[in-house]
Amino acid sequence: MSRSDTFLEKMVNGPRIIIVTGHFGSGKTEFSVSLAYALGELRRAGDERLKELALCDLDIENPYFRSRELTGPLEEEGIKVYSDPFHGKNGSELQTIDASILAPVENPECRAILDTGGNNTGAMILNQFRRHFSEDYRMLYVVNQNRPGTDTPEKVLFEIREIERTTNLTVTGLISNSHFIWETTEADVLSGYAFSKKVGELCSLPVLAACCSRKLAQEMKPQDGMEIFPVGMYMRQGYLDKKV
Repeated sequence: MSRSDTFLEKMVNGPRIIIVTGHFGSGKTEFSVSLAYALGELRRAGDERLKELALCDLDIENPYFRSRELTGPLEEEGIKVYSDPFHGKNGSELQTIDASILAPVENPECRAILDTGGNNTGAMILNQFRRHFSEDYRMLYVVNQNRPGTDTPEKVLFEIREIERTTNLTVTGLISNSHFIWETTEADVLSGYAFSKKVGELCSLPVLAACCSRKLAQEMKPQDGMEIFPVGMYMRQGYLDKKV
């Protein structure tokens, strides 16, 4: 695979607005944060194509994992975070979206990742911004076959079509993210990728990458043209795995 064909290169060279959507609990937020950090690393390494980077937290429905809670660490890496008027400091589940989110969406120099809520109801918030996207967007659907609502390719296809119907936007690629958190094995990643390929065949979409932990990514040998995208466990320490 040439450098120009890698997943990150596609994220850099493609549409500057990257919308991340999927089923509840699919791992959208962990993927969004990991992608932001990965692009930030390229920017710090001198990639002049990434003049500005932003992560927009649009998840206001059942937000168990909130990328806005990492505002400090992300902004230390040069990634501007947009979310609610309280800048992620409000502990209430009832969230609102700050109007400042329009800034990166409208800024042609900014590559913006939009972390949306689950399913079509969570993605509905995109309707507020759709007119600003024009054709300069890509929408990535995160596939996790280990979630009850997306455990068959047909169910995933239904969820994709519901999101497209609700938002009048088009899903353009799939991200395989089937896992069992810390107990995920290479076989789990390969099985999830094969599952995502079946989804892709149903809806004529490419599987752009398969996610797994950084440690597992170092051990795996990708098969069948699969590209591994390492994800951090940035949100786990702040929620399920935190010590109380």
